[in-house]
Amino acid sequence: MSKLRLAVLVLAIGCPGSAVAQNADGRGACKADYDKYCAGTPPGGGRVVACLNKQQHQLSDACKKVLASRKTQ
Repeated sequence: MSKLRLAVLVLAIGCPGSAVAQNADGRGACKADYDKYCAGTPPGGGRVVACLNKQQHQLSDACKKVLASRKTQ
């Protein structure tokens, strides 16, 4: 499994059901943002989410919503 697919899977597992259902095609709400800002970040230990949170003001609205929902859990 590629690192990118693993990262997307980790994000999908950590997302609330509505976010996963919204992105049932498997790419996830943050895939484009991950590719743009965090492609070199190895998955695991919350590193991808931490990287995306650093880019919060530049992320897509869909990804911001997913990350915000993770913070409220």
